[in-house]
Amino acid sequence: MSYRPLPYNLTIKESEIDGLGLFASMPIDKGTNLGISHVFTEDQLLRTPLGGFYNHSEDPSCYSEISDGYAHLITLKDLERGDELTTFYSINPLKLP
Repeated sequence: MSYRPLPYNLTIKESEIDGLGLFASMPIDKGTNLGISHVFTEDQLLRTPLGGFYNHSEDPSCYSEISDGYAHLITLKDLERGDELTTFYSINPLKLP
């Protein structure tokens, strides 16, 4: 078994928004939980590979659902192959619960 830092349906490539971005490598249905993007510890917010590459958008394709010390990246709409995954975030979008 080999380590795969991202779900099988995502890839990282250059973004027109900023630097590198997270993109669908195949169609993804609305409401899909793509996995854990951030982990909250007692005094830190740790970003996973999934959380390290999505960009900000005023019209996001995903949102973060926070529960039990984890932030999960969830799709807001159906995505096609090549669509960039984005969320609406500010400078400090996720705070320790």
